[in-house]
Amino acid sequence: MKQGKKFISPDSWFSMIYPSNWNEFEDSEGTFLFYNPDTWTGNFRISAYKEEPDGPCGMDYAHEVIQQELNDNSSALHTQVGNMECAYSKEMFEEKGVYYTNHTWITGAGNVAFECSFTVVKGGEVKEAVAVISSLVIRNDEQKYPAELIPIRVSEVYLVDERYEWMVNLVKTELKKDFTGTEDDLPKLQEIVDSGILGAKKKDEWLAVGMALCVILANEVADLEWMTLIDGNREAPVLVYKETGKQVDPLRLVWSKVKTGEPCLVEEAYQNALV
Repeated sequence: MKQGKKFISPDSWFSMIYPSNWNEFEDSEGTFLFYNPDTWTGNFRISAYKEEPDGPCGMDYAHEVIQQELNDNSSALHTQVGNMECAYSKEMFEEKGVYYTNHTWITGAGNVAFECSFTVVKGGEVKEAVAVISSLVIRNDEQKYPAELIPIRVSEVYLVDERYEWMVNLVKTELKKDFTGTEDDLPKLQEIVDSGILGAKKKDEWLAVGMALCVILANEVADLEWMTLIDGNREAPVLVYKETGKQVDPLRLVWSKVKTGEPCLVEEAYQNALV
């Protein structure tokens, strides 16, 4: 797959490239779901499982998982996708009068195993899923990778919504005012800051201020998009100007000053975030 979007899993266990017209959607915990929301061609799901290098199976973990699948599933075939061996199987099912095929690949390498599935209408193509699996890269815990920006993951969407809603509720509770996510709300944020309600050392509370500022910014400026920043152990949502690539980090907008004892000036922070 030459073109596409990059996904790096939480905790950076692995990365993969998926089609540009796919998006990530909510699924069960530990499973990541992708599909094309405009023209549905199938649901691609991937789950990853990791064994410690000095665990029972160690660096043979993926091979053992694949062999177990081949032993337990009589319909599974031993094959290879990209650089990794796989146990591949498929099964058909019917839902509301429509027949589907669920294709499953148990694969991996070293101490990381994957369960990948692609659900399509009966007779549907699987080449998109095969290309995604072929792009899988297991990231080395000992290697330092350069910082990367990837399309915002569901986990970071949750964080943005959670911190923003916390601030909305705080404004309603403490100030008895509505919070609409526009520039008119900047004075309300300053009131919250000046009130002393926020703990001086509570980073999460100041993150909520920065997140609210970024939501306002995204609502007011058309050239911005949310992305996930992967930088060492830090995995966080940031706003990025599409044209210039300038990043606006919700945490650093205000926390960088607060943690050193400087005053938090909401309007100034907002203006600094504008191009």
